[in-house]
Amino acid sequence: MEVKTSLLDNMIGVGDMVLLEPLSEESFIENLRNRFDHNEIYTYIGSVVISMNPYRSLPIFTPEKVEEYRNRNFYELSPHIYALADEAYRSLRDQDKDQCILITGESGAGKTEASKLVMSYVAAVCGKGQEVNKVKEQLLQSNPVLEAFGNAKTVRNDNSSRFGKYMDIEFDFKGDPLGGVISNYLLEKSRVVKQPRGERNFHIFYQLLSGASDDTLKKLKLDRDFSKYNYLSLDSASVTGLDDAACFRTVRNAMQIVGFMEDEVQSVLELVAAVLKLGNIEFKPESRVNGFDESRVKDKNDLKEMCELLGIEQSVLERAFSYRTVEAKMEKVSTTLNVSQAYYARDALAKNLYSRLFSWLVTRINESIKAQAKTRHKVMGVLDIYGFEIFEENSFEQFIINYCNEKLQQIFIELTLREEQEEYIREDIEWTNIEYFNNAVICDLIENNQNGILAMLDEECLRPGTVTDDTFLDKLNTICAEHQHFESRLSKNSKFLTDHSLPHSCFRIQHYAGKVLYRVEGFVDKNNDLLYRDLSQAMYKANHSLMKQIFPEGNPAKVNLKRPPTAGFQFKASVGTLMRNLLTKNPNYIRCIKPNDKKAAHIFTDTLVCHQVRYLGLMENVRVRRAGYAFRQMYEPCLERYKMLCKQTWPHWRGPTREGVEVLMTDLQISTEEFAYGRSKIFIRNPRTLFFLEEKRRGCLENLAALIQKIYRGWKCRKHFLLLKKSQVVVAAWYRRYAQQKKYQKIKSSTIVMQSFIRGWKARKILRELKYQKRCKEAVTTIAAYWHGTQARRELRRLKDKARNKHAVSVIWAGWQGTKARRELRRLKEEARRKHAIAVIWAYWLGLKVRREYRKFFRAHAGRKIYDFTIQRIMQKYFLNLKKTMPSMSPIDKKWPARPYQFMEGANTELRRIFYLWRCKKYRSQFTEDKKAVYEEKLEASEIFKDKKALYPSSVSQPFKGDYVEINKNPKYQKLNSAVEEKVLLADVVNKINRANGKGSSRIFLLTKNNFVLADQKTGQVKASVPLPDLTSVSVSTQNDGFFALKLKEGSASAAKGDFLLSSDHLIEIITKLHRAGTAMADREQININISDEFLVQFKQDKVCVKFVQGGPKNGNSAACKRKNNRLLEVSVPSP
Repeated sequence: MEVKTSLLDNMIGVGDMVLLEPLSEESFIENLRNRFDHNEIYTYIGSVVISMNPYRSLPIFTPEKVEEYRNRNFYELSPHIYALADEAYRSLRDQDKDQCILITGESGAGKTEASKLVMSYVAAVCGKGQEVNKVKEQLLQSNPVLEAFGNAKTVRNDNSSRFGKYMDIEFDFKGDPLGGVISNYLLEKSRVVKQPRGERNFHIFYQLLSGASDDTLKKLKLDRDFSKYNYLSLDSASVTGLDDAACFRTVRNAMQIVGFMEDEVQSVLELVAAVLKLGNIEFKPESRVNGFDESRVKDKNDLKEMCELLGIEQSVLERAFSYRTVEAKMEKVSTTLNVSQAYYARDALAKNLYSRLFSWLVTRINESIKAQAKTRHKVMGVLDIYGFEIFEENSFEQFIINYCNEKLQQIFIELTLREEQEEYIREDIEWTNIEYFNNAVICDLIENNQNGILAMLDEECLRPGTVTDDTFLDKLNTICAEHQHFESRLSKNSKFLTDHSLPHSCFRIQHYAGKVLYRVEGFVDKNNDLLYRDLSQAMYKANHSLMKQIFPEGNPAKVNLKRPPTAGFQFKASVGTLMRNLLTKNPNYIRCIKPNDKKAAHIFTDTLVCHQVRYLGLMENVRVRRAGYAFRQMYEPCLERYKMLCKQTWPHWRGPTREGVEVLMTDLQISTEEFAYGRSKIFIRNPRTLFFLEEKRRGCLENLAALIQKIYRGWKCRKHFLLLKKSQVVVAAWYRRYAQQKKYQKIKSSTIVMQSFIRGWKARKILRELKYQKRCKEAVTTIAAYWHGTQARRELRRLKDKARNKHAVSVIWAGWQGTKARRELRRLKEEARRKHAIAVIWAYWLGLKVRREYRKFFRAHAGRKIYDFTIQRIMQKYFLNLKKTMPSMSPIDKKWPARPYQFMEGANTELRRIFYLWRCKKYRSQFTEDKKAVYEEKLEASEIFKDKKALYPSSVSQPFKGDYVEINKNPKYQKLNSAVEEKVLLADVVNKINRANGKGSSRIFLLTKNNFVLADQKTGQVKASVPLPDLTSVSVSTQNDGFFALKLKEGSASAAKGDFLLSSDHLIEIITKLHRAGTAMADREQININISDEFLVQFKQDKVCVKFVQGGPKNGNSAACKRKNNRLLEVSVPSP
């Protein structure tokens, strides 16, 4: 039988606060403390998860834990954030219900970590696959980017989120993620220009200065020293346990994974550097003739460097810091700014620049991670937003944050009650109305369009005349004085006149979590959030790639004289959109609590936790949940858990599970008022009843455990006895076997001895017989040998006598023949000596005559004549040899005979040169005009591609054919041929690459003298005709592929649909002919050929990067194009 666990098993304290008995604030805090001390950081309030920040790593987030909570019932295991994430994911996947997970709590309570855990769990349990894993990785890697630009170190948290984030993760019907959409709320941009003591600016500033390379910092005109920048606080510049340099590398890697192009990353870093430079700009007063002071920039070096980073003229920005232009209908009024106004303008520009950059980052991330499919998606939203804030000094930021929490509390109560009511109706249980505090009156006080605080604040900001924070407070005192949740010292309500805890410049609102005192100072300025139009227009004039996108109102052609919406109005609208979005989804809640202010482990501060429990409204949550029935459970698990308490249901109940539960409850004699039967669940009103059942079950389990132990011990003893008995039988069998083996070995040994003696006697007898036979044979052999020897000796003597007689005759004859030969030899030698003497005398006589005849010549010129004769003979011999060894008539044959003597080096070289020239001339004289053109094209292809593109060597041996589709002969293309009026220089089938999926569609590519045409391969219909003057450049890679991009002139009619990305098997010929055709036109510039493994292609309004990588595509040896994201196409080229 499968063992099933439960929330109630091995419970430390109470795992679900709904079951807490008695229920009070003290018992609530004590239960949290008890569980926190035992490393149980998660507790339930029904389906709500309370998360305590442990400030250390715990072994409860491992892959094994993920598998443990996967596809398990919510109450089946001990409380964990994975249980809530699994419940939400399964409801979305199986029941097709959109989900949202609301994570709230104050700074440092662990909201960001909780959202990461939810996303990592969903990523772990959903489907696998290359595309799915890529989407999951992009969703997860969006967090480091947003944390770097939106998080900062505060006194309460080293990685505090200074913005609210809501992410909608979209899934398909299988539950696999398709993409997501991120919304951000109220970035704390005031932190850019000023940070409280002990806190830092946003992380990205410190990460950039610590982790960027020296070359990058040099390009950004930055220095690593934090003290050189006024916007960076120095007292908390370094954070213990936080490596800014490593974080910067992580952020760069995350931006690459999400899909940021390298130029976009550089542009973002330039804006971050510009903000730092902006903080170093200081102003000095300069008196004017009219007596007013005008601001001037002190040191223009930082201003100059900032303008260089953004591409702004220095004079334009300098004037914007000194003058302000006010437009009213047809009039323009320019006023000077004093020093304080200039500093206000500088800080306003810095805040707007950074906040708009952050909004652009969110939009850019959304472009990369958004789902591509057009079908309906299932959605899971994750809301990580500020918790309720009550500080010693509360201002405008705390006011709107608490307003947002009031709205969340309102929707929480509404949805919780609705969920309870729907479950009671579904289970056919009588519904009783629950009394609870409805905070709609507080929300109305803040957001009412007539008399709400935000409406009055907007009215004050927009009205003419002198507007200050005091006038705003006076208006509140007039209109809200009688409101029961509004308190002010200066209101008409006399009961607060003597309340010294309420200063004159403050007002107090009684929120659902308690009273909060707001200081009115700064409300008007922060709500206005003004940026002078001169600065907006100056930013729009910048040449930087992002400035026109983030400052669209600076466009002079679209000047809007209307006042921009206030910060309060924008936040109210975004909160309203968020609330409408949440109401369409099934909510899941995570309430994060910070146990102490020291950010230390094992410390639990009761007062701090109690404060958070109050403003999170957790006690209210428990009361709402317990207002009806405190506990409910399905019949089957209930019967399975408690069936041992009744003899009729133990060990197996054969009937319906509901009847089994009814029999069980009747047998236990529990009052019928304490429970109710629903359609599929039993509802228990009081936790005491549940604890009674648990106590009974615990006692029964002890009895069952004793019974199991008894049976087990008996079984174990019997098993031991049977083992001993079996062992005795085995030992006896082995001993008997051993004894028989020993007896057999003894008999066998005796038998072998007897056999050996008998065999020895027989062998000796046979040996004696064999020896006798051998001696007889040897005697016969000896006698025969002596007889044969005697006969042989007699015959030998006879033969010797006969041979001696023959030898004597031969010797006498040989002597006679030798005598005759010697006589004849002497005669021949004498005759030869006489003939030689005559020849020698004749030779001497002829020599004497010659010397006498030519003596006079040999005296003066003999040496020169001999030298000339010798040289002439050598040259003659050289030319004759050269005729025999002449090289072939092929121009590529480089062989030439070596010179025989060194003095002929010059002649040999010159002859070789003359021969090569003559041979090339003879070879060229054979060419026709068409063949000359082909070789000229081959020569031009060599100049363009040799040693630059890997595909070129394989194209050298292939002739340039030109017409590969036989356009003049093929009747299919007769209409297309007639549509092209000029002579077709090249016709080939190419693939036009689709940006959406990287796949190609076949097209006919025609090149004429003045145009190139793309036509449909099947129908022959012309799809595009582009004049060659509109073609600016062609881009190809260095790899062994056939991809090329035709880039068109911006603003031309042909460029309306963007550039063309094509692939062809005859790339070298196409590019060469395009280049020659463009060069032949006298009225245009030469077409540029760019050879690079990464280039940009303009598709309509977007630029897409085409990147070539070495790899092994699935379709064999051809290159494959694949879309990686909206801005990147990757071409995989087979390795050489």
